[in-house]
Amino acid sequence: QVQLVESGGGLVLAGGSLRLSCAASGRIFNTDAMGWFRQAPGKEREYVAGISWNAAITDYANSVKPRFIISRDNAKNTFYLQMDMLKPEDTAVYYCAVQKPAAGWTPSTRDQDYEYWGQGTQVTVSS
Repeated sequence: QVQLVESGGGLVLAGGSLRLSCAASGRIFNTDAMGWFRQAPGKEREYVAGISWNAAITDYANSVKPRFIISRDNAKNTFYLQMDMLKPEDTAVYYCAVQKPAAGWTPSTRDQDYEYWGQGTQVTVSS
């Protein structure tokens, strides 16, 4: 059974940092693109960042450039989202996801191109 488990969320002051982790189990994902999404209360889920299987390509939503950095450790079947200079508008539940192979090897910004999702981790940024 495939599982993605996020961790690292929490409450932080504006300007602070958090590092989210997404540990995958049940299958090796070192040939799949992966992504981070977020959903704030009352809003639709939105793309945050994506990374190709070999980390050669990373991609970010304009709203998080250059504050966030996505990375992965294929040996650990884990990927990360380093979030710096956090703003109150970054407050959301953050989800990690694995892209469908049919969606290609570069990260997609569309959530329908992802087949496995974590349960989410809450990030709250206070002013």
